[in-house]
Amino acid sequence: MKVLLVYAHPEPRSLNGALHDVAIKALKAQGHEVQVSDLYADGWKSQVDRADFPPLAQDERLVPTAASKKSFEAGTLTEDVKAEIEKLLWADALILQFPMWWFAMPAILKGWVDRVFAYGFAYGVGEHSDRRWGDRYGEGTLAGRRAMLIVTAGGWEEHYADRGINGPIDDLLFPINHGILYYPGYEVLPPFVAYRVDRFDKSGFEPVAERLRERMRTLFTTRPIPYRQQNSGDYLIPSMQLHPELGDPGATGFTLHLKDAGSAIEQ
Repeated sequence: MKVLLVYAHPEPRSLNGALHDVAIKALKAQGHEVQVSDLYADGWKSQVDRADFPPLAQDERLVPTAASKKSFEAGTLTEDVKAEIEKLLWADALILQFPMWWFAMPAILKGWVDRVFAYGFAYGVGEHSDRRWGDRYGEGTLAGRRAMLIVTAGGWEEHYADRGINGPIDDLLFPINHGILYYPGYEVLPPFVAYRVDRFDKSGFEPVAERLRERMRTLFTTRPIPYRQQNSGDYLIPSMQLHPELGDPGATGFTLHLKDAGSAIEQ
């Protein structure tokens, strides 16, 4: 199988760098083909601006979504963006690896998403009608592929538990897992998270490395997070509200968007 690892850490000698090497070696040991987009090493341009859309006239107002759509359809996206899109179409699985900084991914990785997930490629696709609201959330260009996160965090695992001060890790990563990866169709796997990474020593590294090796060995067999598909009948169209018969009464939050948070209605 083919795997694209998009890596976002500025220091090769970091724990992230070591885990990056572990993941690649483990994937290749399974016979997978691997490509790596090392964003810092490549000097990835993170901001969306006029330079992304060369055909845009200097006196024309920049509307990023419209410019993205026009450039994607015309094949005039910049070469760096087109190369990343080709990698995504090549890969059977996508891995995003990054340290959690201020409860989010580093800006350079968010900029990769902003520029590469172009209108007409990763979003804005499919029929909009009273039956469907576009091909997204489990459908879309990247459907049939897998994706997962490798994340490092400085805090304790307990800090990211349901009652932890930082909030549950699944909630913190929901905007990435559901809003970036599931949106264009990926089957999203549970994230790999390493905690207290600023306090690691050699004895602490090996158990984490072995846990990562196991996740790489099971990349194509692990059960995905059971998110609800948008056009499955679970959501009312066009309001995109979860059907009132689904979910526990009075429940709110991200878990409502999991299939096991109340049984599916008959289709």
